[in-house]
Amino acid sequence: MSEIAKRKNEHIRICLEKNVMARKVTTGFEDIKFVHRALPEIEKKEIDTSTMVFNYKFTAPLIVGALTGGTAEAEEINANIAEAVEELGLGMGVGSQRIALENRKLSKTFAVAREKAPTAFLLANLGAPQLVKGYGVKEARKAVEMICANALVIHLNPLQETIQPEGEPNYRGVIEKIREIAQNLEVPVIVKETGAGIAKEEAKKLEAVGVKGIDVSGVGGTSFAAVEYYRAEQTKNKFQQKLGENFWDWGIPTAATIVEVSKTVQIPVIASGGIRNGIHIAKALALGASLTSISTPILHSAVEGVEKVKETLSFFIKELKNTMFLVGASSIEELRTVPVLVMGKTGEWLRLRGFNVEAYARR
Repeated sequence: MSEIAKRKNEHIRICLEKNVMARKVTTGFEDIKFVHRALPEIEKKEIDTSTMVFNYKFTAPLIVGALTGGTAEAEEINANIAEAVEELGLGMGVGSQRIALENRKLSKTFAVAREKAPTAFLLANLGAPQLVKGYGVKEARKAVEMICANALVIHLNPLQETIQPEGEPNYRGVIEKIREIAQNLEVPVIVKETGAGIAKEEAKKLEAVGVKGIDVSGVGGTSFAAVEYYRAEQTKNKFQQKLGENFWDWGIPTAATIVEVSKTVQIPVIASGGIRNGIHIAKALALGASLTSISTPILHSAVEGVEKVKETLSFFIKELKNTMFLVGASSIEELRTVPVLVMGKTGEWLRLRGFNVEAYARR
């Protein structure tokens, strides 16, 4: 087994067996309050959760975030998720495909997603550090073709790269590499953080170079500093372990980064980072997201099988419908315009960053 494959298996095991959630910071969703409608004037069974994003009609504004690929266990996980999202009319991302570009024999561990989900929205995946090291349009096309993807995700993981012993913390020139791929690839390019959020300044740069979507992936969910902390613990690497511990909660909370990005750019925003129920999904959409993405809860379901994945995703959608009923929104478009109060630390963050949070409450 290659070092990359070994690392991927370690990441899966740690995420399944250890508590890798943020510790002293939260997503900020607790600061977002809906105004309850005692007279919603709608019928719950007629609520429509479907939405059109990236020219694809999702039955609900929900995708399974990038998780894995490149190993036998990863292949089974991808297959289970793909079968579930195909049946439910959703979408999914695969993990970084670098390992399969370097060893084509492993491409099946990613390609199984399209095999099991012939019509679902699939996202291919490459990492920003690989772009800096030479990956370009050619490799991007190969990643897309590998799974017949609807879009390509370029993931940003500077926090993980600077803590991981094998990390490649070099991002010099990455925005120009993103521009090259975004302007020449035949499918939309989406840029995604991996648990530390995206600020308005980076969002502007990404939109300017032709990126068609941004996945904010804020603090409050899985911390890859925490993942690397546990890897360092296993190898007794005290220095890396201390880094992981001290940077465990680094980044922009999810609710804040959703507003930072959605109020800055005109392209679709995907909300991820600690979304754990349908109420969180509704809050993310009300703050300006076009889609939401969930990873860790689905990983836990995927190791139990297809039916468990379907059950978990279906419950998220049921909770979303319940929330929509209670705020009087019969469609996703209406949900995006209901009043919400942005309070507490999230409200303070956004005011200091120059956003008018009172406007959300007066819609």
